[in-house]
Amino acid sequence: MTDGAAWLLRASIGLLPALCFLATLLFLDSYKLVRLRLVVITIVAGGLAAALCYLVNGAVMSAAGVEFDTYSRYEAPLLEESIKACVILFLIRQRRIGFLVDASVLGYAVGAGFATVENLYYLGTLTDPHIGVWIVRGFGTAILHGGLQASFAALVLYNVDLRGKLDARGILPPLALVALIHASFNQFALPPIQETMLVLLCVPPLMLWVFLRSERAVEGWIGSGFEVDQELLELLDSGKFSDSRAGQYLYALRSRFSGEVVGDLLCYLRLYVELALRAKGILIMREHDIEVPLDEETKSKLQEMRYLERTVGRTAMRTLQPLMHMNGRDLWQLYMLGK
Repeated sequence: MTDGAAWLLRASIGLLPALCFLATLLFLDSYKLVRLRLVVITIVAGGLAAALCYLVNGAVMSAAGVEFDTYSRYEAPLLEESIKACVILFLIRQRRIGFLVDASVLGYAVGAGFATVENLYYLGTLTDPHIGVWIVRGFGTAILHGGLQASFAALVLYNVDLRGKLDARGILPPLALVALIHASFNQFALPPIQETMLVLLCVPPLMLWVFLRSERAVEGWIGSGFEVDQELLELLDSGKFSDSRAGQYLYALRSRFSGEVVGDLLCYLRLYVELALRAKGILIMREHDIEVPLDEETKSKLQEMRYLERTVGRTAMRTLQPLMHMNGRDLWQLYMLGK
């Protein structure tokens, strides 16, 4: 085998498994919750995280005088998982992640990008390593990087849904867990090939199980959400909204805000419900492989809603949450509609 063919074989084994599994997740995403452009950006962000870790790891080892073997077993896992986690936390904060489906895909994409850059570095620096090294790196280390960040994203998102906010209590336990698993893998308590087999037996099946469960959860959320949104829209159109509990609550706000602000809140509520129904309808169409372009009327409503958000201010906006039952997923669907 020529040197070029040998290098190509090592590169294929080291780089393709993680990326192929990511492609499988995208294929299974029946609602097309994650757009390819965002996945590519997330992969690049994971690669940049790998480059940053390389610089920071080198600086820390040099400053502390720690040997590479010791550092890679104990300190590096926490640093690497923390830097990768920053990408996930940014996506959750920006409402790019709303379900376990997109948490799994984007979390895995961060890890896949990280592993791709890491393995490219080793392809350029390792001199004629045994093919077994690349089997371990491609099917073991790379899959583990993706699986750990997918797990971190899913656990943090679960905590956000449970507690209603993103804070240290919802971040640190999942981060500690994935760092501990990463460090355990780096101990090589088992032969590398056996650890790789363990990763393959655990990570992909677990991710696929979580992914398929979340698909059913999305289906349930769309169904129940349609009913709630439709009922509220019918109430707004009935002319009897002021007699309802929701209407009485909104008009009671006149003691705190001007009549103009209360009117803007009512307009915002209607726009929100109409756009929420539109977003759920788009998801259903995507499930049947029908891509629906965003019409000018919907774009205009999105712009008007954003204008109202700036006009009434955060304090007034918070008063609408009891009426809209707004949570991370509901905010996510509006992002999905506008992207």
